[in-house]
Amino acid sequence: MKVLVAVKRVVDHNVKVRVKADNTGVELANVKMSMNPFCEIGVEEAIRLKEKGIATEVVAVCVGPTAAQEQLRTALALGADRAILVETDAELGSLAVAKILKAVADQEQPQLILLGKQAIDSDNNQTGQMLGALTGFAQGTFASKVEVDGDKVNVTREIDGGFQTVALKLPAIVTTDLRLNEPRYAKLPDIMKAKKKPLDTVTPETLGVAVSSTLKTLKVEAPAQRSAGIKVKDVAELVDKLKNEAKVI
Repeated sequence: MKVLVAVKRVVDHNVKVRVKADNTGVELANVKMSMNPFCEIGVEEAIRLKEKGIATEVVAVCVGPTAAQEQLRTALALGADRAILVETDAELGSLAVAKILKAVADQEQPQLILLGKQAIDSDNNQTGQMLGALTGFAQGTFASKVEVDGDKVNVTREIDGGFQTVALKLPAIVTTDLRLNEPRYAKLPDIMKAKKKPLDTVTPETLGVAVSSTLKTLKVEAPAQRSAGIKVKDVAELVDKLKNEAKVI
């Protein structure tokens, strides 16, 4: 079984994001970039399936600039067999990324596609669902457990108030949630080996995908500064302040 796992290059989750002075976007110059944490979970799950003998090949794919090779090399160091970079400097929306991933899937013919449920930069939580609509594959979102059983994959989903288990017929798409697994760290020997693993570069144009967006970012602003909180002595003072100062009761 071939597994295609998508990864995204994002600002590292430990970095405090700053808005550009001209309010055109987020400052990326000299900022540490990493693989999206939810994508790391997807890569880990694909590698575990390979270690169990279920997956025969794990292919990592990323849509982004040339620098995104760094994140693909990380996926290769973690255990992916090969990688594909769809190179573009355009600011892509979820639908454009989904179209590109469909084109890659049409070429690779994977039985299982793994994606992070969302990216920590755009936070859209749309690409996996859009890819499911474009491919017609069955999909299981917000997965906290994945079990492949023959030509089916059983996915336990996190939903409001509990869990739901769905049986999907392969080929299928699964988007990963936080509790699915804990990603491993790449070992130094594996990092060195990853440099020799194949990494192919293509463009959206060679895949026959138009990436022009119908959305335009008008302005990006930092959240408004909030005043510091205060401590109150007792419930009576709290009620008084809520009533007379905050005027919420």
